[in-house]
Amino acid sequence: MEPEPTRRGMSPQQPTPLASRRVIASYDSYAEAQRTVDYLSDQRFPVERVSIVAEDLRLVEQVTGRRGYGQAALEGAGSGAVIGAFFGFFLGLFSFIDPLLVSALVLVVYGLVFGAIIGALMGLIMHAFTGGKRDFSSIGGIEAGRYNVMVDEEVAEEAARLLERLR
Repeated sequence: MEPEPTRRGMSPQQPTPLASRRVIASYDSYAEAQRTVDYLSDQRFPVERVSIVAEDLRLVEQVTGRRGYGQAALEGAGSGAVIGAFFGFFLGLFSFIDPLLVSALVLVVYGLVFGAIIGALMGLIMHAFTGGKRDFSSIGGIEAGRYNVMVDEEVAEEAARLLERLR
């Protein structure tokens, strides 16, 4: 069996531009769209010709709590301690003091302490620079309003026929 002809140097493994694809199903959740593609795969449909396209994207920021100077210092100290301990351990590996393990552990402790202090100071300074305009912590994410299952135009009829059995 010969490979399909390619358009303008595209290999068959590269995704097809969305302009030559057709929506065969639309869902409110990604899990439903994923289930559809899994079903097509189970039916031996060439799933490399399928895309899940999210539409109506929006940024959702969930506020998790207040953030004052104490919280900023604590977060900075935690980050600084981890980075300091890492560098202390790394530098301890190249230490020429015997025994090697003891010198590495001492440098880890020093790195942890000094990293926490410097991190706390940096956290306080960075929080002060916000000028009270961001006194809360949050977790951001992108949500989609709809998930479209799209397939190449050449195989769209076959995919639609297979999906009639799924519904």
